[in-house]
Amino acid sequence: MSTHKPLPSALDGTGLRVGVVASRFNPEVVERLLDGALAALESHGVARSDIEVVRVPGAWEIPLALEALAARGGLDALVALGAVIRGETAHFEYVAGECSRGVAEVGRGRRVPIGFGVLTCETAEQAMARAGGVAGNKGEEAALAALEMAGLLGRIRTGA
Repeated sequence: MSTHKPLPSALDGTGLRVGVVASRFNPEVVERLLDGALAALESHGVARSDIEVVRVPGAWEIPLALEALAARGGLDALVALGAVIRGETAHFEYVAGECSRGVAEVGRGRRVPIGFGVLTCETAEQAMARAGGVAGNKGEEAALAALEMAGLLGRIRTGA
């Protein structure tokens, strides 16, 4: 388990516009991730009216929705939220791998920071632990990472 945490006190999302793409699959997990992400964004100055939440059927569709939001423009950061839980077939590897690869491609290709809050867990219990349970809330962490990277990229782009 990662122990790295962004420095929340240094994050200021005031004036930033953030897009959040959340999967509808595994809703008992994803809703908790979304709650954590929204709370983190709002507590760091992002106005609720500046947060656009888009729902997709599952993790497979997350990269396409992120790409559409990034292509449209007007957003300073994106957050990807979902939960892929291993089953009895190879489906897990395909969905988890392509989702993470697609998210990374969108971020690099569009040069937009994307907080990655797509859980890839062996069990539903592991997923719940990471969605506000004993292992924290990875939705919150993804939102904070997106804010941190938006600030960093802004400073790099302006030379500040």
